Amino acid sequence: MGISETSLGRKNLDGNPYIEAIEPSASLPGGEVKIVGSALKPPHLARPEVSFAGVRGSIVVSSDDFVIARVPYGTQSGDVVVKSNGNVSNGREIRIAQPIADNLHPVANPALDLEGNMYVTFSGSRGQKVPVSIYKIDSNYHMKPFVSDLMNATGLAFDQEGQLYVSSRYDGTVYRVAPNGNITTYAEGMGVATGIAFDREGNLYVGDRTGTIWRIAPDRQIFVFATLEPSLAAYHLAFAPNGTLYVTGPTTSSYDAVYAVDPHGSVSVFYRGLGRPQGLAFDAEGSLYVAASLAGQRGIVKISPEGKASLAVSGHNLVGLAFTRTGGAVLATINAIFHLTWGIRPFNLI
Repeated sequence: MGISETSLGRKNLDGNPYIEAIEPSASLPGGEVKIVGSALKPPHLARPEVSFAGVRGSIVVSSDDFVIARVPYGTQSGDVVVKSNGNVSNGREIRIAQPIADNLHPVANPALDLEGNMYVTFSGSRGQKVPVSIYKIDSNYHMKPFVSDLMNATGLAFDQEGQLYVSSRYDGTVYRVAPNGNITTYAEGMGVATGIAFDREGNLYVGDRTGTIWRIAPDRQIFVFATLEPSLAAYHLAFAPNGTLYVTGPTTSSYDAVYAVDPHGSVSVFYRGLGRPQGLAFDAEGSLYVAASLAGQRGIVKISPEGKASLAVSGHNLVGLAFTRTGGAVLATINAIFHLTWGIRPFNLI
């Protein structure tokens, strides 16, 4: 009785390299991915060659069973192949996020309106006055200034009517932004106001990174909704499909938590074990995606409703994300915006 290919660990009998999987299967340029397979390393301490859609990537670690490679800049989504000892492997698809805009300074999730326009901040350092506070990027990736004269624009969110709101961590104020970019004060006194999010009833939740989640009712009455451990950077907020509020707030720990806050303001730990968790978003199935590091790997971490975590997108300096209505994702780093064609069904309140 012959030995199956599976029992041989998928090794080809002729010794050619074989790729079983790419982990994760999506990345930003510069991210590191693990290529799992067999016969991937040439003999005599030589290194294999890895190409991403025809563009050669750099090798970080190589062995017979796996290779860790860095995704090159300028490549597109397509097949990854490994060349070892003159032989070329089969191809496995990887999705590569493409740059949309740079020279920005987002510190949280971007926001998308009903027409697919993207809004992103140039937040600046604390107390820094910048010429443009929020930029608008249309569906053709044309970027133009949208809001000026707003100090330290931080969190962005749309209400159910499609009205944009922005927090300022400089003065603790939440502003409402008209379609022409004019701003008016919506609520004041929010401390170091960072992340914001709306629930289905139109209540606005504001994260004061010194330890408070505020709830602002539609009539603008302000309540303390929950208290948390202070964050050194910001609170990031997102609602799950079941109405639970989820919060991240990076601290000095490398083992930070994602908190779940029920409608009564009771706080519990949903998941612990992330490094510097920041912006977060839900898909329609209730899985949570967080810009964070997991076991030393930075990118977008996916956490299932049951609390199982895995790296979904590899990439450095990510601070937030937003899902598009067409199955993609807008990914924000500390200075740029990328688009990833992904196939995610988003959860959206608007």
